[in-house]
Amino acid sequence: MRSLPGPSSPQAPYNWGGSTRLGLSASRPPAGGGVGRAGPERLFPGPRPGRAQLPAAPTMAAAAAALGKIWARKLLPVSWLLCGPRRYASSNFKAADLQLEMTQEPHQKPDPSKPLVFGKTFTDHMLMVEWKEEEGWGQPRIQPFQNLTLHPACSGLHYSMQLFEGMKAFKGSDQRVRLFRPWLNMDRMLRSAVRLCLPSFDKVELLECIRRLVEVDKDWVPGGNNSSLYVRPVLIGNEPSLGVSRSSQALLFVILCPVGAYFPGDAVDPVSLLADPAFIRAWIGGVGDFKLGGNYGPTVLVQQEAKKRGCEQVLWLYGPDHQLTEVGTMNIFIYWTHEDGVLELVTPSLDGIILPGVVRQSLLDLARTWGEFRVAERKVTMKELLRALEEGRVREVFGSGTACQVCPVHQILYQGKHLHIPTMENGPELILRFLKELKAIQYGAGAHEWMLPV
Repeated sequence: MRSLPGPSSPQAPYNWGGSTRLGLSASRPPAGGGVGRAGPERLFPGPRPGRAQLPAAPTMAAAAAALGKIWARKLLPVSWLLCGPRRYASSNFKAADLQLEMTQEPHQKPDPSKPLVFGKTFTDHMLMVEWKEEEGWGQPRIQPFQNLTLHPACSGLHYSMQLFEGMKAFKGSDQRVRLFRPWLNMDRMLRSAVRLCLPSFDKVELLECIRRLVEVDKDWVPGGNNSSLYVRPVLIGNEPSLGVSRSSQALLFVILCPVGAYFPGDAVDPVSLLADPAFIRAWIGGVGDFKLGGNYGPTVLVQQEAKKRGCEQVLWLYGPDHQLTEVGTMNIFIYWTHEDGVLELVTPSLDGIILPGVVRQSLLDLARTWGEFRVAERKVTMKELLRALEEGRVREVFGSGTACQVCPVHQILYQGKHLHIPTMENGPELILRFLKELKAIQYGAGAHEWMLPV
């Protein structure tokens, strides 16, 4: 049995959630929680000689709760003023209380010889937790995958009181299943909940519940270096009445979806973009930097317009100077020689418009570790890009996201002109290097600080 440090002994054992009665691994703590060196992963501190050494449960619970409130205030002071601190006085659900109901009718798993279509196939089980203002969080439960029952006046349906996350679990070459930097997703999900005045939650407890759900359905994680298990946590307001106000009820659930490669085979296919300033995805003071359902629905029409004009994706511009913000649902990067003569990788800064992508952060972290070129986060305009293209300084332009990891761009339709981007003529050297590094981490046999073993 693995041991964790305890209050009375340097190696006192601690059972994370009494998983023996659930029929799960009895001594499987959420290893790796807090071993990242960059960004919000610092919220889960701890050395990692092999597996993370986590503090005893009472200490960690108190620390996690305090840190969660501190970061929520730091990241979203306005929302705290709007919602009031009493919104965070509700009880937290605990992984120790997790209940398990195994399905009696397991589905047939996908044929490994056939391609997996994103978002069409789901596993046998799901995680469900309900919240009511007067009672707080109920017990979390893993149950057979099933339809939801919602009141017709549900606030999540009428007023887009809804948020979600997207993360992945990978099967390594050692056949172990691991989640990729899930701490960053938990941070972002909590920020989104605060912004919508939906109930707060303990990020450590939710992550452990998700880990156990993946453990239950781990046989659904496809093998191979191009496949993974997509994890979709969702939190919706479930107020059973009309009226735009805080929700007195909420529903948190998590579903799993085996997915294949974004690109067929080993190919890395470039995309073309429509850059039309008439369409705006997000704006200063809005909610573009939160992962809310309301940010995505309105983009479908613009995506269809891009297809009509012969483009695969949309390059979202902002402001009178036509700032580059995102590509479709991805963050955007430019690898070029800057006008000051320095080789540089640049991406728009997180100024309230840009979604803080997990892969975005990972590419920045990798590039800074290499130390071979300047890595910058700042505003980039179409005027700058046009000038760099005319002067032959652009090497690669690409998007990054959970679905595709890294996606090259080879053309932009802007103000009636087709701008050729020489991404593919340049290798694409940097894109392929990023993909190789990410695959080595996600599908590797050894422990890595970005991966949480299931």
